[in-house]
Formats: sequence, C-alpha cells, structure tokens
Amino acid sequence: MKFRLLLWLLGLMMAWASRTNPDFQKALAGKELRFILHTLDGKVSRHFTISQQRVRSRRGACEQPTFAVGFRDAAYGYATLTASNKTLAFMQGVQAQTIKVKGSLPQLYWFQGLLKQLRPSKKRAV
Repeated sequence: MKFRLLLWLLGLMMAWASRTNPDFQKALAGKELRFILHTLDGKVSRHFTISQQRVRSRRGACEQPTFAVGFRDAAYGYATLTASNKTLAFMQGVQAQTIKVKGSLPQLYWFQGLLKQLRPSKKRAV
C-alpha cells in the first residue's frame, strides 16, 4: 500500500512541478516519453507520460513505454525509492537483479536527475 501511495504522490509532485517550477519545465523541454514503475509480480504499476512540458500519471501499465523499472515487490520498491542514497540503492538492486530495467537507459538516468529537482528548496535565512 505504501508503494502504491508513493507512486501516486510522485505523479502529483511531478505534475505540480511541471506547472509551477521553471527549472523543472526546462528539464522537460523537448521530451516526449512514457515510462512505467511497477512490481515484477504485476500487482502494482503506474505509468507516467511526459508531453508538452507536462507530466501526467495514471495507474496501470501503458503500451510501448520508453523505459520500465520493475521492483521485486512493493516493499522493496518503497525502500529503494525512499532510500537516503537512491542511486546506490538502485544500482545495488540492478546488480542483485531485484530491479529489472527495460528500455532506454539514458532516459532512465535523465529521470533520476529529474527526481532530484523535486526536493523542496532550502530557504535561506535573511
């Protein structure tokens, strides 16, 4: 349940940032792609569509994604996406084959960089 909620919130945060954050919009410029984050057993999946500098997300899979990331199970997916060092957790999962990646790896790396822009900006003390 936590993994499903995390994917839903990720979709909301990306959709909001695509409308309000100029840096996020620049990162989306010229991108037209679809990708899926899911569990390997198929119980949880969410697809994301990036088009015209906007992000939309829907539950379930989509046809012909640019890339797909499959996690061993929902608990493992949640732990990986909420890890303090996401890149390390992701790479360890790929090496241990608990995370399966299909499709365009450069687009996947671009997506990981995009997620870093979703972090709240730290307000400086005046």
